[in-house]
Amino acid sequence: MQDVQSLSPKVAAEELKRLGEILRRANAAYYQSDAPDLSDAEYDALKRLNAEIEARFPDLKRTDSPSDQVGAAPSEGFQKIRHSVPMLSLGNAFDDEDVGEFDKSIRKYLGLKADAKLTYTAEPKIDGLSLALRYENGHLVHAATRGDGTTGENVTANARTITDIPDTLSDAPDLLEVRGEVYMSHADFEALNIRQAENDGKTFANPRNAAAGSLRQLDAKITAARPLRFFAYAWGSISAPLADTQKGAIDRLDALGFPTNPLTALCDGPNAMIAHYRAIEAQRATLGYDIDGVVYKVNDLGLQGRLGFRSTTPRWAIAHKFPAELVWTRIEKIDIQVGRTGALSPVARLQPVTVGGVVVSNATLHNEDYIAGRDANGQPIRDGKDIREGDWVQVYRAGDVIPKVADVDLSKRPEDAVPYEFPTVCPECQSDAIREEGDAVRRCTGGLICPAQAVEKMKHFVSRAAFDIEGLGAKQVEQFFADGWIKEPADIFTLRDRFGAGLQQLQNREGWGEKSAENLFDAIDEKRTIDFHRLLFGLGIRHLGEAAAKDLARHFTDWDTLAGTADRAASEPATGGATRDALAQSPAWGEFLSIDGVGQTLTQSLVTALAQDHERASIDRLVQHLTIVPPEDRASDSPVAGKTVVFTGTLEKMTRAEAKARAEALGAKVSGSVSAKTDLVVAGPGAGSKAKKAADLGIEILDEDGWLAFIGDA
Repeated sequence: MQDVQSLSPKVAAEELKRLGEILRRANAAYYQSDAPDLSDAEYDALKRLNAEIEARFPDLKRTDSPSDQVGAAPSEGFQKIRHSVPMLSLGNAFDDEDVGEFDKSIRKYLGLKADAKLTYTAEPKIDGLSLALRYENGHLVHAATRGDGTTGENVTANARTITDIPDTLSDAPDLLEVRGEVYMSHADFEALNIRQAENDGKTFANPRNAAAGSLRQLDAKITAARPLRFFAYAWGSISAPLADTQKGAIDRLDALGFPTNPLTALCDGPNAMIAHYRAIEAQRATLGYDIDGVVYKVNDLGLQGRLGFRSTTPRWAIAHKFPAELVWTRIEKIDIQVGRTGALSPVARLQPVTVGGVVVSNATLHNEDYIAGRDANGQPIRDGKDIREGDWVQVYRAGDVIPKVADVDLSKRPEDAVPYEFPTVCPECQSDAIREEGDAVRRCTGGLICPAQAVEKMKHFVSRAAFDIEGLGAKQVEQFFADGWIKEPADIFTLRDRFGAGLQQLQNREGWGEKSAENLFDAIDEKRTIDFHRLLFGLGIRHLGEAAAKDLARHFTDWDTLAGTADRAASEPATGGATRDALAQSPAWGEFLSIDGVGQTLTQSLVTALAQDHERASIDRLVQHLTIVPPEDRASDSPVAGKTVVFTGTLEKMTRAEAKARAEALGAKVSGSVSAKTDLVVAGPGAGSKAKKAADLGIEILDEDGWLAFIGDA
């Protein structure tokens, strides 16, 4: 490091010029090419030197100084913004029948007859990156990506560079969060790739990747140079309604200055929705931007409010995806991957082929029945054609990013191709791989002694919906696991103590430096405080998904209570073959089974996992490092917040599903059975044993009118 104090003004000016050129090249290599040519430590040292010279000679600071660039250190990334209203994904429909089922589910939930008028909007589903724009008193205050739906990345500086996004609004609600999609047109995408190639920069595989990469630049100047566009189609937090209908609200957004899609139309029922879908599909190739389907939404915003949300999707909207693109290629090899639950998953290694603008080299083969050409019931699929190494197969992508095999061309099958023999031992640890009766999947019995299961559990633990530790993704987990640094989740939280603040071994790794190592430690420390449902989901217990994790967290509120109940369930008499009703008579089992959305299969899986000595010890070691945050009381001032409510009998003014959703939105726990812990029973006509048991226990019973009066406008 140079002695800044000994520099003359002339030498200092030359040094600032040299440092500026080096750091600009480093930024371009990192931000544009994803190929850094400096380590974090080298980059940080040069930035510090540049800043020290500028402090010593402030009048020599250059107008293009690296000190003024947004996102000084690549590893620092974006600040996080928590969405005041979650940004959820959409459920998918893949054919006309699915659209009809969507309409039926809406009518059933709302209690509408088949001939009752119900209007929907239909609009193109833009293939881009979701963005939320928050305006206060007409001024843009921040912009955030969807992230995990709860927390997104702060890309405000970048969003301000997009000409389609107004910086100020006139005649808008005091608080307005506009949501939409950032995209890139086909023409702009082609021009960008030409410029990138001419400047030896990174070229992009498709417009969506180009748009996402451009919006998420740490340097807003790079974003400003990219031709990004924006369509508005929804809203989040808002101080006053935009309109009474979805279409009216979109028209209001258009009047406020936001681009909205001109192909948005009103449709009276499934037939009209499908007809508009066909019309948009026919125009798809000439639109000039990528779409991957059509989104249907209930037009009446009052009905949207009644329908509400599932754990990850709104009930009132669905995405009707376009048919998958089909291509033929050759299977070079069939590999077996072992997942976190021990499942042996076959994967076809393909001769690379482009499907829907994406180069595909792998496809899922689901399980051994699928390879053999039969379904779970033993009936033929693909006309009974099995799949072998060397086969020419038809590959498609639909609704997700995992390609699938649709068909086999037997006329091109090699003469020496032999039927695939599915392994009966784990390829990773050689433990027996068994297939239980009724299970479509063969599973390794090795548990945590199986390295594949252990590392996959660790990957799941750090996934976005679980602990979501910045800088510790699947790639880093594999690296740290292979090096023996982490073998179980608790090891993550002892890294700093075991290796020290510098973590010299990590610094010696390519792509890591002192700053990035310290950032990782800080990110780990941030997740020592974790929401209860994220902890539960992160444990990777079979059948325990995000929605069930939230249901369990709301019911038990803390780890000790849940674990203690599971311990009691494990110590109760053997339950093999017992029915749900029989199990519900057991106090601990009944506690789990009383939770709406938690069934016998999940309960058995959870109880079994926590009863395994090695797995329980691993979880106990983890919990010692954590502060577990109970679920937020979403309506602490409501009259039913924290109360356990049971609905029984026939409800006449709302459906059972609507009543449950409303009660949960007010902070209540909805149970499927009556017990001494029940606070309130809502009984409609036809209420039977539950109402009688509630009366015997002295529990308050209300009819439907009484319930509605009790909750009032809460």
